[in-house]
Amino acid sequence: MSSAARTALAAEWDRCRWVWNECVAKSRAVYLHNKATGEKRTCGPAQLDRMLTAARKTIRWLGEGSSVVQRQVIRDFGRSRAKAHKDIEARLPMARRAGMPTHKKKRGPTLRTAAAAAPRPRAGGRRGRLTPR
Repeated sequence: MSSAARTALAAEWDRCRWVWNECVAKSRAVYLHNKATGEKRTCGPAQLDRMLTAARKTIRWLGEGSSVVQRQVIRDFGRSRAKAHKDIEARLPMARRAGMPTHKKKRGPTLRTAAAAAPRPRAGGRRGRLTPR
């Protein structure tokens, strides 16, 4: 992968992480507001899409990225949040619950190439035996 492509991909990851963190912040703000006032506001994909549209108009570097990828981040956030609520309502044990979405930190992005994603044979055991019996 060229250095220009790697830089562009890293910038896109930064934008997606920003969108995810904004979704987490908005969701927490709505939850705290509802808890304090007793209202029943929601924080669904429609509200988050409107938030993203407004942010893309005002924040130049965010608008430079692909809106398709950013909207997919919102859909993934909604799916993750819905799974957490479903597990809470089903009263699953804490060890089996999907937690609420949290902020994503900036770390070095990893690229999983085909060679890295391919399963590697393990030494020992029945399935991964490297030498015949």
